[in-house]
Amino acid sequence: MTYADLAGKVVLITGGANGLGAAAAKAFLAEGCKVAIVDIAEDALAEAARSLGFPDRLLTIVADVSREEDVRRYVERTVAAFGTIDVFFNNAGIEGKVAPIVEQAVEDFDRVMAINVRGSWLGLKHVLPVMYAKKSGSVINTSSIGGLVAGPMPVSPYVASKFAIHGLTRIAANEAAPHQVRVNSVHPSPANTRMMRSLESGAGSSQEAIAHAIPLGRYAEGEDIANMVLFLASEKSSFVTGSQFRVDGGMLS
Repeated sequence: MTYADLAGKVVLITGGANGLGAAAAKAFLAEGCKVAIVDIAEDALAEAARSLGFPDRLLTIVADVSREEDVRRYVERTVAAFGTIDVFFNNAGIEGKVAPIVEQAVEDFDRVMAINVRGSWLGLKHVLPVMYAKKSGSVINTSSIGGLVAGPMPVSPYVASKFAIHGLTRIAANEAAPHQVRVNSVHPSPANTRMMRSLESGAGSSQEAIAHAIPLGRYAEGEDIANMVLFLASEKSSFVTGSQFRVDGGMLS
């Protein structure tokens, strides 16, 4: 499916150098969008730029999403380069350590919350005014099925952060609705990304074993999530806000 209304739109993606962010960037570029991708990893951003192409429509920005000055800067740079922000894929996140609560370090908990929750909140704080000013826009927050249920893997900081994004999406949608800005969240199952390689290693499990719990029998691919993000960014979803969209192969059915 293509979305003619997305052509020429300005899309800002955090955590855009790899994984779900890079898959979304590729999909939006294919739709004719102008895309800014933000990531803390400068080398990964450079590689993503080489891989994605479209240098006239792609902007890369090195930033730490947990630092307000960095967030303010990535918003300002996007607007300076492309004039506005129409779509915000608020996606940056980390998995943290795989360990029971009693074995988690406070420092690790704080880092997960800083990136996943404060980073998402700061993104909303600085992007929403741009959208409010023009009375339009779509925000898609990345949560997880771990933001809807607590699974068997001991990743309490991650689960807490993703439940927080679930709640943040709902309150942001309420606040943004009078400005004609929509805010929704996507909740992927395990996806074929670096993050899942890390979680598999930490849990001492395999992709095959984890995929066995997914009715469709496989991990999500980046394109599966990107397809939902494109729908939520487009006018096809113009009456959808404050909603949670599972892209989980039936895992929570």
